[in-house]
Amino acid sequence: MFSLCEIEKIHCSGSKKKKKKKKFSVNLLFSLSASSHSIFVSSYIKILSDIVASRLIENMDPMVNPCDNFYQYACGGWLKKNIIPETSSRYSTFDILRDELEVVLKGVLEREKSGSSSSLTKAKVLYRSCTNESLIENRDGTPLLTMLPDVFEWPIATDDWDTNYAEDAIAKLNEKYGKQVLISFFIGTDDRDSNAHIIHVGVRNNRLPLFSFAYKHKCIFTLDERKEGISLNNFSQSATDTPEDRNNPVLLYNKMPLETLNNNFTLEFDSRVFNWTLFTNKIMDTVGFPITDSEEVIVYAPNYFKRLNPVLAKYTKRDIQNYMVWRFVMNLVVGLSRRYRETRKAFRKAIYGTTAEPAVWRQCAIYVNNNMENAVGRLYVEEAFAGDRKDMMDEMITNIREVFVSNLDDLAWMDAETKKAAEEKVRHIFNSMFQLSYNAEEYFENILKNLEFGQKKRLKKLRVKVNKEEWITGAAVVNAFYSSSRNQIVFPAGILQPPFFGKGQPWSLNYGGIGMVIGHEITHGFDDNGRNFDKDGHLKDWWTSSSTKKFHELSKCIVDQYGSYSWDLANGQNLNGNNTLGENIADNGGIRQSYQAYQNYVKKHGKEAPLPGINLSHEQLFFLNFAQIWCGTHRPEHAVNSIKTDVHSPGKFRVLGSLQNFPEFAKAFQCPKDTNMVPEKICRVW
Repeated sequence: MFSLCEIEKIHCSGSKKKKKKKKFSVNLLFSLSASSHSIFVSSYIKILSDIVASRLIENMDPMVNPCDNFYQYACGGWLKKNIIPETSSRYSTFDILRDELEVVLKGVLEREKSGSSSSLTKAKVLYRSCTNESLIENRDGTPLLTMLPDVFEWPIATDDWDTNYAEDAIAKLNEKYGKQVLISFFIGTDDRDSNAHIIHVGVRNNRLPLFSFAYKHKCIFTLDERKEGISLNNFSQSATDTPEDRNNPVLLYNKMPLETLNNNFTLEFDSRVFNWTLFTNKIMDTVGFPITDSEEVIVYAPNYFKRLNPVLAKYTKRDIQNYMVWRFVMNLVVGLSRRYRETRKAFRKAIYGTTAEPAVWRQCAIYVNNNMENAVGRLYVEEAFAGDRKDMMDEMITNIREVFVSNLDDLAWMDAETKKAAEEKVRHIFNSMFQLSYNAEEYFENILKNLEFGQKKRLKKLRVKVNKEEWITGAAVVNAFYSSSRNQIVFPAGILQPPFFGKGQPWSLNYGGIGMVIGHEITHGFDDNGRNFDKDGHLKDWWTSSSTKKFHELSKCIVDQYGSYSWDLANGQNLNGNNTLGENIADNGGIRQSYQAYQNYVKKHGKEAPLPGINLSHEQLFFLNFAQIWCGTHRPEHAVNSIKTDVHSPGKFRVLGSLQNFPEFAKAFQCPKDTNMVPEKICRVW
């Protein structure tokens, strides 16, 4: 980007070519100024066009037939030139943008600036404490060993272990640090009254991905007790419901007073009945909220507790407490010396395939951003974000929303009553864009302070009305979000950059990039989960039975389609179409809506000028940019694990699946009917 001084140099160089009379008329002065500005703008646009075209060409492989494998056509060049870093389990366009964002954060967090607000100063102090490697090495494991007795003894680390009741042991980790083990307890929105907060109790996802093949090397456990910890982890996973049930908010919603939970869903630890009211009081006492048996809570998957009892009966209190403290400690070693951090090396290699950790400054930038997202987001926006992008985004969101509404008329499977409610909901979607102290010499303690502060902040929400305009993420994030309880879409500043979005790149690329993301997030309000919430974010069935039946039938088509894809990077395993259904529905809806919105843009503003240097129409460029935002690759270990745990399909199949279902793609590239990108059967929900 040109600075103001560079613009002035262009003007100056133009004036030095020929000696002029000192006296200029006002009209001549304006004429020269306008001419120079026009030359500058033209040069600037050409430079941007060259950069955009170069990026697209470098990433693609023109030797591949786009009708056979459009992902390879779009990303073949990217795959050849990009190698997964030793610190990463995968590498993609998203990861490159995140890397670049973290470089910006490093700069603003290390820069000394007078007059900074208290929160900005604290963010920089927290960053300095994290990057003070020499002091962290000198302190070694002392901070952890000092902290542990304050929580409770770790049986494996002491000869004189003092047993705790289960309510105390589980509550202590939650009340102070927000660490949830075996039991999930948190304050969240009441799904049936999205304006109110309520206590949620249920399944804690204790999953350590594919734990069975990990950690055969020496670690902080002794062999026998380590095996008990692993076994307990696997058993607690098997006690949970199916992934399909866990994604159904209607089945998950079970509101009851604590008295009913105590009577009907008892847990036993070492032959002693677990008291839910006592447990809840121990946690809420942190913020001074007394709880009685009549307090209503939402219990997710109550059958989990019935299944958990025979699992718990197999273990002693010592086993369970070892397991809980280990789960807590394994996330804290990042704040200790390298000797402690190295204990995770074998685990990291087995699960993610990585052999090294990111640079300390990068880990610290990520940590500070995650824990002080508002302050860091402000620093990022001031450094790297141009405010005029908001107007462009607002226009695109409006255009894509209108396409969703108009497409409702094309859906023969949905009746008029349900269409009307769907239109009300999509028009109601709200879109958003954009007192703690630290010691610079105590990084480990700062981690604990963040955990304590964050948990108190969350617990205090119990008696407070939900603020639906509150941001659900920070600004320095390369992602986008939809909240079903708020009926809100959020686009942080971090994602509003090329290739997703750029003021200087063609609108075909903007609609193929961030436009598809907008459509994706809007469609989340109508996927297998979001469709259960009304326009105000309440869990409510606004569908007729006939429309519901048709929705499930069409969704089954998506499940079967993606479940048939075999992934070479995961040893040929097939994707899980059920786990990824919501994201796949959103992808398919998003690409369709964004493409139609771009066509409407062209009708209103006229065709865009061709992009120099690349012989593709803007319709083709739309699909090319869409595909290139999903360029990426995975290590085999991570690929196998992601099939089991990730709700997103791999980027390759996000591209192939959605475009195979969209006839306009085949039309743009003139694909014959017998090619891979033109299947006999296509799936469409929205």
